[in-house]
Amino acid sequence: MHPMVKPALRRAWRDLTTVQFGIAPAHAVVLGPLDLATAGLLHRLDGTRGLPLLREEGHGLGLPEGHVDMLVERLAAAGLLDDTTGGGPAADALRRRPGALDRLRPDLASLSLVDREPTGGIRRLAARSAMRVQVRGAGRVGAGIAAVLSGAAVGKVDVLEGGCVEPWDVSPGGLPAQSVGERRDAAARRLVRRCAPVRPPRRRRTGPAGSGEVPEDGQGVEPGLSLVVVAPRDGLAAFAPDPAVVEPLVAAGTPHLFAGVIEGTGVVGPLVLPGVSGCAGCLDLGRAERDAGWLRMLAQWRSGRASRAVPSCDLALATAVAGLAASHALAFLDGALPAAVGTRWEAPLPGLDWRSERVRPHPDCSCGAASRDEREDTSRERASHETMAG
Repeated sequence: MHPMVKPALRRAWRDLTTVQFGIAPAHAVVLGPLDLATAGLLHRLDGTRGLPLLREEGHGLGLPEGHVDMLVERLAAAGLLDDTTGGGPAADALRRRPGALDRLRPDLASLSLVDREPTGGIRRLAARSAMRVQVRGAGRVGAGIAAVLSGAAVGKVDVLEGGCVEPWDVSPGGLPAQSVGERRDAAARRLVRRCAPVRPPRRRRTGPAGSGEVPEDGQGVEPGLSLVVVAPRDGLAAFAPDPAVVEPLVAAGTPHLFAGVIEGTGVVGPLVLPGVSGCAGCLDLGRAERDAGWLRMLAQWRSGRASRAVPSCDLALATAVAGLAASHALAFLDGALPAAVGTRWEAPLPGLDWRSERVRPHPDCSCGAASRDEREDTSRERASHETMAG
């Protein structure tokens, strides 16, 4: 182990014996009391020394036997340490790509705050290379999401979209102006490759009957989908997604996240965990119960007789939606359950007041999440009664 105090946390002394690591309350830690010798040792925890050398230097500072190990353990337990040599083979492979790692150092610093383990940040970052995300949509929102996910080291980002790039599809963080007139899927693929810090290896796809050759070592095989992001150019399909369209995802147990802009309102969520959290069908059924005219109006909006006018999609709002959706997606891929799980977030112009709406599992929906939700409520109620009885 080569311990390093996490450089992402700024350091300040509250008084002569107490140091605070971090400014923002979410990750700040106060450590003390510290004597002068121990404080001097903190400066040596920069990732360039292993424990044997640190013990020698601690002895030279007059620290007692075992003090260095105790300090390292204390810092690690507080979530303040990184290990510049750990993390396993995937982390080592990332370190051998200095150009890519330099691109990703801000992301690594951020992940080191989220994961308290000394090697947690680089393990999570390296694990992204084995993940595959599909983005359905290559407009201002979808292309922006694909670009961010690729730039954040997700190994494979597929973009599904038809037609050709229109002038209003262009955005600073998405499709460039020179792609106007080209096929959207081809332009999006180039965008994804250009944003990737590490060029992904070529993968063999199996044939139509699943009989394609696969290398014996498994290298180059297309990974399964970790997540699907539904970010259509028509914001209606994100605001009121058609359950029939995403039913194959629910049936396959594939997590999926909705994001888009409709009529000056940004929408992110829900992030659907099939069979666990509310889905598009639950959303539809819940709205129909609250609004007697909803299904009639929705049928008209989905009928295909919509106006040919270019839909409203404010550039700054679309960029904000893409960023927030990509952040929720990355948090999920890194092993967390972000606030979009079973919840949708909406922000209308001009106030941009983000508000959440819970998408509760509906008992009439075939996704099965309602029965699980009911079982969990029953378990919580039983535990509460047992606690009171005790």
